[in-house]
Amino acid sequence: MSGGELLAHAAPGNQGGGRPELLVLRALKLGDLLVAVPALKALRRAYPGHRLRYAAQGWLSEALGLVGGYELLPTHGLDEPLAVEPGVVDVAVNLHGSGPESQGRIEALQARRTIGHRSEHRDGPPWRARLHERERWAALLEWHGIEADPLDIQLNTPHQPSPVPAASVLHVGAAYGSRLWPAERFAAVASALAVAGHNVVFTGGSQERERAVEVCRQSGLSGDAVLAGRLGLGEFAATIAAARLVISADTGAAHLASAYGTPSVVLFGPAPPEIWGPPPGPHIVLTRAELRRGDTFAHHPDPALLAVTVQDVLAAVGELGVL
Repeated sequence: MSGGELLAHAAPGNQGGGRPELLVLRALKLGDLLVAVPALKALRRAYPGHRLRYAAQGWLSEALGLVGGYELLPTHGLDEPLAVEPGVVDVAVNLHGSGPESQGRIEALQARRTIGHRSEHRDGPPWRARLHERERWAALLEWHGIEADPLDIQLNTPHQPSPVPAASVLHVGAAYGSRLWPAERFAAVASALAVAGHNVVFTGGSQERERAVEVCRQSGLSGDAVLAGRLGLGEFAATIAAARLVISADTGAAHLASAYGTPSVVLFGPAPPEIWGPPPGPHIVLTRAELRRGDTFAHHPDPALLAVTVQDVLAAVGELGVL
């Protein structure tokens, strides 16, 4: 069992040594955690004497360790109440959203102080739909009197070394079909990068391994290049941190590249980059906003993503100076 797993199992029974408790609700995925890093770091600075807990899915334990200072409270979405007795939490922070479900979970904690957007129960800033996610949560804390820098996105260095230092990472998977750039285009990019001398690897989750294998086959590269389904979350972060280049849809891989300053080309489909895109740095966004359909849960790639060509991606890599 990893240290992160031990922490996740130990947290519910640990009463924090008598310290007051701050709990953050954001029961979402890796990318959602990473865009909340500026807010999490601001809360850590504002409450140095508190026990800090983060309510999210259990598999995020290793990634949360890269933020530092937080214990994971395993929480699968908003389907069930948080596993905390009412009145235990001193400060409750809603970084999940502004809807009645997340607000209800926060209100049930009966915390001394609650930080969130305006609701029927609490005062707070109004929800602004067109605000970048990093800025949204920093602005929320600022309204509540806590200084936060939306560009404070850096993560701790992973403990383990990258299994493929200086590799060019093609993250070929995504949570939904709307974000899946065609496999044959990923393969063409991989072939061109390999000819240019890049050590290309293909990453993704275990459920994306079949797609990664197919991309690798079409590219003509060795099957050893397929890392999808073989890396733990810590190893994956280490791979991104030490990479020469990352090419990805707007997934956790792209947010990790931002956090570590790794040059990246990010392919956007249904989601607008002005809300989810990378910060200033060696990162290039490719999309065709005028074609965006915007259905995140669609089974087929968004037209804004399909309009991005292989040559567009290779030109962006050249612009980054890593071709």
